[in-house]
Amino acid sequence: MPTGRETRVRIEPGGPLLVEGPVEILTEDGETVTSDRFVVALCACRRSKRYPFCDTSHRRRSRQGVQRPEE
Repeated sequence: MPTGRETRVRIEPGGPLLVEGPVEILTEDGETVTSDRFVVALCACRRSKRYPFCDTSHRRRSRQGVQRPEE
């Protein structure tokens, strides 16, 4: 999927990796996953039910593993 331009990856503290798309991801089990979105959020905490994509599951727990009260 070469686009002829540099890829930008932004690291969000306590959150996902934001990658300018489209992207092709090779997972640890050898599966290739693609997304043609403008920006793709990749899970860094492995809590996502949509891994390797972020579903904001990291927001439900603090870094110490203590759950936040529901708002």
